Amino acid sequence: MSAQDDHEDLAPSSTPGYKPAGPAKSTDEYAKMDAEDESLARWKASLGIVPGATGGNASGPKVTVLTLELVSPSMPPGKRLHLNLQDQAQLQEFKKNPVTIKEGVEYNVRITFKVNHSIISGVRYIQVVKRAGVRVDKMEQMLGSYGPHPKGEPYTKNFDTEESPSGMIARSGTYNVRSRVVDDDGEVYADWEWCFKLGKEW
Repeated sequence: MSAQDDHEDLAPSSTPGYKPAGPAKSTDEYAKMDAEDESLARWKASLGIVPGATGGNASGPKVTVLTLELVSPSMPPGKRLHLNLQDQAQLQEFKKNPVTIKEGVEYNVRITFKVNHSIISGVRYIQVVKRAGVRVDKMEQMLGSYGPHPKGEPYTKNFDTEESPSGMIARSGTYNVRSRVVDDDGEVYADWEWCFKLGKEW
């Protein structure tokens, strides 16, 4: 697979008729827009769009993706497939040593992320799975639109349920995953790689 193929695999789907909204506004600017509309003000407050929400600090990345987790009702108590994306050693470990996912079970991908400043919109999670260099699956799920949390707390997003493949052929080999969090304008907030294999048990 070429770098061009990787770029196309990880590009967000285009939305017909969508046009970028122009230069991004700060949270304060959004908070002050239509300030006389009470219902709109309440809705914006629910997104963390309130004057001074960023404390005036608009430097650094707009979004920090904190963790990726696989969650399944079939997973034994105490078992966790949890990747801390701020831990470089753990990232390397997940890239080199595949985690085991039980075959033929339902599971969800869950991520936590923090919005540092500004408003994010059209943000999505893209996951491309390859085996022996050939793409076998692509998942693209919307996160939605968010503002900085008033208390600085992270957001959690559970994506739609997936089902792991099953069978002897599916269990042979390693699956390489490239994950990316990107918005409609192509701004990449996080990009990482990890591996898994399928087994009869977790």
